[in-house]
Amino acid sequence: MHTTPADKSLRHARREALVVFAIWFVAMIYTVGYCYWFGYDRTVASLTFVAGLPDWIFWGVVTPWIVCSILSAWFSFYYMSDDDFGPALRDADLSGEAPSDA
Repeated sequence: MHTTPADKSLRHARREALVVFAIWFVAMIYTVGYCYWFGYDRTVASLTFVAGLPDWIFWGVVTPWIVCSILSAWFSFYYMSDDDFGPALRDADLSGEAPSDA
């Protein structure tokens, strides 16, 4: 079976989209779950503070945000692939300038 560069790029795009969706989904489940279990039905006396924030905000919102930022850097610098779209796109003028007739 012959595969074109577009097929390869489409597979890469789908794989990358699945990874992004998985990271988003895990972060959402963790954040909502943690904040629900540790943020509600607490007395003021039971609150502790981490870095000036209530503990449930620090561990439920700030920490996953930092982890997602690190994962985003890893994803963009190491996981995503540059695909070659073939000679037609490689030779195309992508500067946006109109070709001159001179």
